[in-house]
Amino acid sequence: MSRVIVYGGNGALGATLVSLFKARSWQVTSIGLAPNPHADKNVLVKPNLPLPTAGQQVLETLQRTSDLPVHAVLCVAGGWEGGSIRSDQALASAEHMWQQSVQTSLIAAQIAARHLRPGGLLTLTGAEAAAAGPTPGMIGYGMAKAAVHHLTASLAAPEAGLPDRVSVNAILPVTLDTPANRGAMPDADRSSWTPLSEVAEELFAWASDPTKRPPSGSLVKILTKDNQTTFQ
Repeated sequence: MSRVIVYGGNGALGATLVSLFKARSWQVTSIGLAPNPHADKNVLVKPNLPLPTAGQQVLETLQRTSDLPVHAVLCVAGGWEGGSIRSDQALASAEHMWQQSVQTSLIAAQIAARHLRPGGLLTLTGAEAAAAGPTPGMIGYGMAKAAVHHLTASLAAPEAGLPDRVSVNAILPVTLDTPANRGAMPDADRSSWTPLSEVAEELFAWASDPTKRPPSGSLVKILTKDNQTTFQ
């Protein structure tokens, strides 16, 4: 049986991935702050733990409870916070964004290094905005996502410590069509928002068939215009 780990499996995109992989007869382990009832196994992480503590907790729980190795590790944990450097919350926001995006990506990468099959897939989540240029109005978010982009390139380099023939990439969405975004922007034109199901289908294709993956190290922009989505 094929097996996948979804880091952030209780979030909007993560839950969509868990449901899709389960429907395609994969065994799914969800890692997150809360359990996903549809996953075969759940690994819970306490919030605001230091990176070494959180990583050790996740790895020890995986080794104790999950079937290893796995065919894919998909890290879709994260969040968004705005604010310039003048904001009273700028430093706290930057720390929070680092925990949500960079810390989770690093733990996912170590999981992949230790428990991903040769020829498997590691996908992280960056952001198109952080690749397009400066992000002065969301300073912490942009910095964290840029770090994920750098981590992706580093993991794809020779001698990065991953198993043989592993593909590493990062998805770079613009705006995902999530309940949270709908609630925050009720009057927005959603024709440029990316449906979660389309992202999930693309990641499933990459996990299932190595010939459908972009080159290792790719930062794949997810662009939706007039309700048509492309992965570039």
